[in-house]
Amino acid sequence: MDEEETPRTPRALIVDDAEGMRAYMATLFETRGFDVDTCDDGGRALSLLENGAAPDLILLDIMMPGTGGLAALARIRSSWPEVPVLMVSVVGKASTIVQAMQLGATDYLTKPFEEAELDAALDRLGLHSSGLAGSSSRGRGVTDPSQTVWVSSAMREIRSVIEQIGDTDVTVLIQGESGAGKEIVAREVHAVSNRVKGPFVKVNCAALPTDLLESELFGYEKGAFTGANGRKQGKFELANGGTIFLDEIGEMCPLLQAKLLQVLQDSEFTRLGGHREVHVDVRVVCATNRGLLDMVAAGDFREDLYFRLNVVAIDIPPLRERREELPLLVETFLARYAVLYERPHTGLSQRLIEAMNAHDFPGNIRELENMIKRVVVLENEDSVLAELSRPRTNRSERRAELDAMLDEIEENAGELPLREVGRLFAQEVEREAIEHMLNLTGWNRKQAASRLGISYKTLLQKIRTCAVEVGG
Repeated sequence: MDEEETPRTPRALIVDDAEGMRAYMATLFETRGFDVDTCDDGGRALSLLENGAAPDLILLDIMMPGTGGLAALARIRSSWPEVPVLMVSVVGKASTIVQAMQLGATDYLTKPFEEAELDAALDRLGLHSSGLAGSSSRGRGVTDPSQTVWVSSAMREIRSVIEQIGDTDVTVLIQGESGAGKEIVAREVHAVSNRVKGPFVKVNCAALPTDLLESELFGYEKGAFTGANGRKQGKFELANGGTIFLDEIGEMCPLLQAKLLQVLQDSEFTRLGGHREVHVDVRVVCATNRGLLDMVAAGDFREDLYFRLNVVAIDIPPLRERREELPLLVETFLARYAVLYERPHTGLSQRLIEAMNAHDFPGNIRELENMIKRVVVLENEDSVLAELSRPRTNRSERRAELDAMLDEIEENAGELPLREVGRLFAQEVEREAIEHMLNLTGWNRKQAASRLGISYKTLLQKIRTCAVEVGG
């Protein structure tokens, strides 16, 4: 009697020169049921392929020493065209993604990416974790963090609004600080709607240059640009029958604002390089951490588009105003990362709990999550306690420092060259920007460098020259 054939475990090849990133991505893929091979440059990846490696997916970093990602991609597309290649790039290098797509990349992620973005990419490739062997055994029974935010009175009010509009298709504008949970709210809008069986498609408008964002949203026809070897559906078409979530809508350029307005008015658009109108049935949910009304007043955002988007406005308060969520969020993240990184699930000390209760969390839920992740991975609280105990300079104090510097310059008029004045002020502004981004990323220097659009080495240099107090 023939034995039932066991499904083959999918295999991923991860190519990245940063050891920490390789290990992190390997963990993500392993928890999704993949066997994983890793290497640190494009040349080694090509050698593996030439010697018989047969991955179902290649995750390829763009910026690497030696044989870089673009050169490796060109070789892979020439010799192994059937293998899907998922490119990875930092936000500051987003323009290179255009070239990668022209060379034949299947899809892309921008660093730092959320796990949900990886899952969405795998979904588009037909390799989603829900269908993979072994992925359900780790993490089973762990509460989803997106279900823990609804315990506070502020979030319960938001949930009530979401339920009221569940059977409608009105556009929703979600506003709040970075890391406050805007995507969680957007996904809940979709989950309680009559479109729940349709797709939920997320697009980060800040992560892509204008030319790529247009083709990403609306697709393109064959021959629309060099490398467009066939028709590609855009995110609006992929979201047909469901919800499209436009994150960081305030970063969209005026040209695309006009095209988005057309979609909202007529439910139609044309693909890049095309002439035929494409009709879609899509609900639009947008999010921003910027003041769109101020942008309208400044002429940076279309007023007619603003009113089209702002049918139902949801303002998410920061985590410091929702402190009743902290205990459950902490427990959820502890359980989640203990399973993910195979560490013991231990609670937090009373000292750390008190320090967190006194902390304002400028990076909101994302900052808290990064802190808990660090505690679990390192199996100690020292770095987080050091960060929380460090006195923080608020913006008003920093403004006072700059005013004092101006007074000093005025008293010593003529003694300090203008170039030196500019250097001192630039250094103060850089210090504030770096400290803010480090706080948002839980003092993950590599993530902070990526978001600031500078190299890791440059960030370390600026931490020293700007006298940033190290907290992790």
